[in-house]
Amino acid sequence: MPSLVEAAAGERESLLAFLEAQRGGLRRAVRGLTDEQAAARPSVSAMTLGGLVKHAAHVEHHWIQEVLMQRVPQPGGDDDLATRSAGWEDEFRLLPDETLAGVLAEFEEVARQTTEAVAALPDLDMVVPLPEAPWFPKGAQRSARWILMHLVEEQARHAGHADIIRESLDGAVAFQLLAEEQREQA
Repeated sequence: MPSLVEAAAGERESLLAFLEAQRGGLRRAVRGLTDEQAAARPSVSAMTLGGLVKHAAHVEHHWIQEVLMQRVPQPGGDDDLATRSAGWEDEFRLLPDETLAGVLAEFEEVARQTTEAVAALPDLDMVVPLPEAPWFPKGAQRSARWILMHLVEEQARHAGHADIIRESLDGAVAFQLLAEEQREQA
């Protein structure tokens, strides 16, 4: 990770800060790109930069809204895991009706909803059941703390993918993109 996460007052704030730092890596990886570049596949992988941002938003939404907050997705809607699973490759690319600006806006909205949901939790020890899936043990439960740490891991994994794809696309590397971002914020 090319940036240092600021110290936070407590565990909840620290986990959210680390999650935001990883989101920042994904946002920087698409910095300055056109829709065409964000949709490009510079390797044999099906992953695109725009698709990674979209996927990261969907994964975070699923874990926070559906698993942690126990909100039931609308059948056939964008939240529905069965609907998303049917077109898993579409999750990692920009579709013809999608734009980089659109998936970034969704990413930001999901981040806002996550911060709001985590602030409303009574504590991080709260335990919820994991969804039924072949990759989870039957009847497994996890704490809010575990879910947040898992999201940090998930976002970091995809930020790393994005770094490689961006460098393959135009040679830009994470440190260069961070320096550009910091110059603009100064």
